[in-house]
Amino acid sequence: MNEQRLVVAGFGLAVAGVAGYLAYQFIAAFTIAVFLYYSTRNFYQKLERFRLPKQLRALVTISLLAVPFVLLLSYTVVLLVLEARQFIAAYPIAESIPENVAWFDGVDELPELTATGLISAYQTGQFDAFIEFGFDHAAFVTSLVTGVLLNLLIVTVVTYYLLIDGPTFHTWLLRFDDKDLAREFFEAADEELEAVLFGNLLNVILISLVAIIVFMGYNVVAPPSVRVPYPALAGALTGIASLIPVVGMKIVYVPLAGLAAVPSALSGEYALLGYVGGFLLLAVVVVDTIPDLILRPYLSGNRTHVGLLMLAYIFGPVVLGFYGLFFAPIVLVLGLTFADTALPRLLGAEPPDDTPPPTQRRLDEF
Repeated sequence: MNEQRLVVAGFGLAVAGVAGYLAYQFIAAFTIAVFLYYSTRNFYQKLERFRLPKQLRALVTISLLAVPFVLLLSYTVVLLVLEARQFIAAYPIAESIPENVAWFDGVDELPELTATGLISAYQTGQFDAFIEFGFDHAAFVTSLVTGVLLNLLIVTVVTYYLLIDGPTFHTWLLRFDDKDLAREFFEAADEELEAVLFGNLLNVILISLVAIIVFMGYNVVAPPSVRVPYPALAGALTGIASLIPVVGMKIVYVPLAGLAAVPSALSGEYALLGYVGGFLLLAVVVVDTIPDLILRPYLSGNRTHVGLLMLAYIFGPVVLGFYGLFFAPIVLVLGLTFADTALPRLLGAEPPDDTPPPTQRRLDEF
């Protein structure tokens, strides 16, 4: 009997090792799929009131939330690249940009994400730089597109089946429960992951959008000499800086106000500094204070320390690359939840007593 168990255990470890190796090759796609799962699960569950099949609910959820999010993120990244290129052109670090890195030269703005805007952009030649780049670097573009499509397929499939079979997987995990220890840990980790992983990144995205709108709106009203430079790039950096506790977004919009005020101060046009003061007021109230008061209570976890979460967001991408932005907070949440729920009981601590005190009146008494 023991030999049979040893053989079965060895076979299980071998299968787990192969599966783990394959998963590691696409760790970025699996990590993003977990993020999308926790981002869309609440919406998927709310669709149940319409009595739709779970397969249809999953497709609707991915189509309405995940796909537009990926497209918007891609559009934003390209927009930031163009603004960064304009910044380098205006304030060059070197005398000239090497030809092998001067990609998309001549592209100054993106077309509107509408059928009319895309057709008009093609007719006016705005896509010529992208088409020429594709022909000149066909092997690189083919490899890049193939890799992106493969990872998008993995993300879509994993997210789809997590939405459909998430409760089944949860029930399977609880089969190994021991005196409700596993149940307590998995439920606490599940709740905290949804609050932290989705909440903080959603907070970054929302604050970035608010900051971009405020900065661009200010530039519409303000005279050219006191306008905020590169409002889209500055707004995105403001959202990322919101992860930093205490100082936060101030490390972005305060220097921006200084850059906007310097030309007027040097030229003696002190009356224009009132626009800069108005910009600071908008940044403090609309971008910094109101979102923090409204969003933070709903988008923060209960167990995860803000400082540790900030370090996870900083060191994750540095050590692991892009997917570390999602993977490091997951590891942090699982570790802190384990230390808070399972570890004390494994070391012999008694579970918390949730019974009400004897002096508390019970509902059935009434």
